[in-house]
Amino acid sequence: EAPADPGAPAHWRARPPLDDPPSLPPAAERLADHVSAPPELVPRLQATGIVPDAATGDALAPALAPGQRLVTRDGMLWRWDGYTVRPDAPSPAAARLEQHNRLRAAREEQEAAAREVANARAAADAANEEAAAAGAEEKAARDAVREAEEAVRRAEKARDDVERRARDAEDRLAALAERESALDQEADDLAAAERRLEADRAALPEGTGADDDVEAQRAAVQAAREEERAARAERDRLEQAAEARRQRLEAIAGERQEAEGRRADAEAQRDRLAARASEARGALERLASRPAEIEQEQARLAESIETAEARRKAAADRLASAENAANEADRALKAAEKELAEAREERVRQEAAVDQAERHCRGLARRIDERLGCSPDDLPAKAGLEADADLPARDAVEARLDRLMRDRDAMGPVNLRAEQELEELDERVASLTGEREDLTAAIARLRQGIGELNKEGRDRLLTAFNAVNDRFGRLFTRLFGGGRAHLSLTESDDPLAAGLEIMASPPGKKLQALSLLSGGEQALTALALLFAVFLTNPAPVCVLDEVDAPLDDANVDRFCTLLEELARTTETRFLLVTHHRMTMARSDRLYGVTMTEPGVSSLLSVDLRTAEDMAEVPAAGA
Repeated sequence: EAPADPGAPAHWRARPPLDDPPSLPPAAERLADHVSAPPELVPRLQATGIVPDAATGDALAPALAPGQRLVTRDGMLWRWDGYTVRPDAPSPAAARLEQHNRLRAAREEQEAAAREVANARAAADAANEEAAAAGAEEKAARDAVREAEEAVRRAEKARDDVERRARDAEDRLAALAERESALDQEADDLAAAERRLEADRAALPEGTGADDDVEAQRAAVQAAREEERAARAERDRLEQAAEARRQRLEAIAGERQEAEGRRADAEAQRDRLAARASEARGALERLASRPAEIEQEQARLAESIETAEARRKAAADRLASAENAANEADRALKAAEKELAEAREERVRQEAAVDQAERHCRGLARRIDERLGCSPDDLPAKAGLEADADLPARDAVEARLDRLMRDRDAMGPVNLRAEQELEELDERVASLTGEREDLTAAIARLRQGIGELNKEGRDRLLTAFNAVNDRFGRLFTRLFGGGRAHLSLTESDDPLAAGLEIMASPPGKKLQALSLLSGGEQALTALALLFAVFLTNPAPVCVLDEVDAPLDDANVDRFCTLLEELARTTETRFLLVTHHRMTMARSDRLYGVTMTEPGVSSLLSVDLRTAEDMAEVPAAGA
């Protein structure tokens, strides 16, 4: 219910262990020996004992020291001050703990379900990957079988070619052997014939014909021998070719055997892959229904989660209600503790009031003894009251005492200078009376002077107002080329306290206040009023700053015409600050600032009247 944070409003604070803590009853085990908790809770756990059953707790409860308590495993509580809680008593802490445990169990179930779903998804993914791998291996095995069969076919074809060439070679060898035999026989015959010829030659006489015949026979023998050598060389070559073919046949036989082995291996691998493919298909068939089972499991888990969430919400609501009840109980406890503290304070105040009353009584007794020389018990007899008679009302007695004390205080001490002070006061009163009469007369004279000044001021104000109003009406008509305008006093019959309202009616418009006119009309009306006031009390110099800015050309022309007439009829010099071309063109002298060099300003003046005269002289001479 409270953290260990010192900054929290309610918190647990670590305390040093007690030097000599009171021991629990003998049959009780310390809760600190069975529960792990932060150090802030160790003193509380050391002061809590566990008993096996309620009977033991009831027997040991009277032996508890202040601050100690006993508990059972099923939730019963005995406190040192007699407070006892049965296991079936509702407890906000137990409810929160139960809700916390249920929420933890629901979260664990949710996590387990999530892990199971993840495992199922992983198993399905692994099965899919294994099936894909098995399919790839089966395809590779089939390719290997096809390659082995192709190699066997190529080896068989090569073997057939080699056997055919071997048979051809054997046939040629047989033919050559027969030819060799025939040649050997022919060589033997030739040798025998040569020996016979030699013998015949030796027996024959010398003659040309026989020698020629012998030479012919020798040439024939030599040719036969050459043919024999060629036949032997061909036989050797054919034997070598036969040996090479034999070796080639042996190599082909080895290759064929190797191809047969590879073919057997490929067929075995194909069988294994077929078995694995069958197993993979079986796994796929088994896993085909797994997504539905997983979906059902997810649905069941979702329902469990929703149920757990509903239980959690209900538990949260009950927890909130329990917390509200706990807060209400805490507030009630605080209110009770506050009332108890107030009662204690009230008792202390009452005790202090009793002590103060006793001190007051002792003080009264001392004062009675000092003033009246008797004890409080003798006061009724001294006051002429009978012992059994009712006492007079306290309010009446206190009122009479206060009145007598005021009378006594009012009399004060005896003043020996009273007569002299009375004379001084009479003289001061007479002086103040004379000063008051002088002040009254001065006030009357001042009021008379103020009245005369107000009367003269009203007369002068009305005279000036009428004069300005008359000139204002005429100037307004001249400046506007018609219309009418006047001034009126408002808000009071006294001219000195009245306000001023400007009423104007330009040509074609009704009479209205100045604030309802346009900007140019307001400026021209203000100029008419300004010149009316100026003509009523002329001045030697008049400065006008940008008064023609809001006027159009026609009104500027009227303004310049009026200004020229005022300059002729009065002795006033008008200084105009303007940017209007018409006003500058109708001025007598112009003053301006120019910058002849960068950063250097200079003042220029032009006398337009002298310039006009200078411009007219050449024209007159011509």
